[in-house]
Amino acid sequence: MAPAGALSARRIDIADNAAAGLYEGPVWIDDALYFSHFLFSEGFPSKILAYDGETLSVALEDSGSNGLARDRQGNILAGTHKYKAVSRYDRETWQRSDVASQYAQEVFNSPNDLTQAQDGTLYFTDPDFQRAAAPGGQTLTGVYRVKDGEVTLIDSSIQNPNGISLSPDEKTLYVAGGGKDGFVRRYDLTAQEPKAAGHLLDDVEVPDGMAVDCLGNVYVTEHVAQRVRVVNPEGEVIATIALDANVTNAAFGGPDGKTLYITGAGSLWQVDLAVKGLPY
Repeated sequence: MAPAGALSARRIDIADNAAAGLYEGPVWIDDALYFSHFLFSEGFPSKILAYDGETLSVALEDSGSNGLARDRQGNILAGTHKYKAVSRYDRETWQRSDVASQYAQEVFNSPNDLTQAQDGTLYFTDPDFQRAAAPGGQTLTGVYRVKDGEVTLIDSSIQNPNGISLSPDEKTLYVAGGGKDGFVRRYDLTAQEPKAAGHLLDDVEVPDGMAVDCLGNVYVTEHVAQRVRVVNPEGEVIATIALDANVTNAAFGGPDGKTLYITGAGSLWQVDLAVKGLPY
């Protein structure tokens, strides 16, 4: 059943850390929610936390990460501003390897959010929010694809692209960006190359991350508006979740996949829904 109307979120008290930085990039793997916690001090130091429904622990002390996703082997894919690359962390050893480290012979700005298709194709955004974390970077902010090891630029016209997700049938890619007057843009993936196909939603106030449920509804976080809007595939807003702090991202998880977790400014919330979400 699709969500409707005004929804309530429950704050997860054990994760409260309002005095320091942002929580970002949640992803549910096996029996835990993993998410990044980064600070705004020099280098944007970051670690990966794990929440199992009862306890909160540090999974990796120095990840340098923002957005996270799950690969097909259950390891963590991460947008890592520390390395100006997309990284893979082995969840048994926590060893890091590069998935995408350069485009046009230059490192990225600060890879932010990412999503992987069933065939292994990876899509990610590269804004300049944490560009100062390390030397170098691109002259543009872009949306990229990594297919068979090759990195290609999909779109360089979005100011600081941020959240990114696939539709359930993987025929459509969604990208949020544009700052204060933001939007969620659609890309048609049915041809050989991704093609921009208009906007799913306009008037998005500082869009950040997003999640998708199995019905194809998109959960769009609006950072300073402190809310998540749920949009059906036709672009109609069908539900709204109001929060009490700036929000960054969202992902489905829990034992039945029907819990929406939302990250924000030192805050973590959950919303119990009647619809299952897709893996982030």
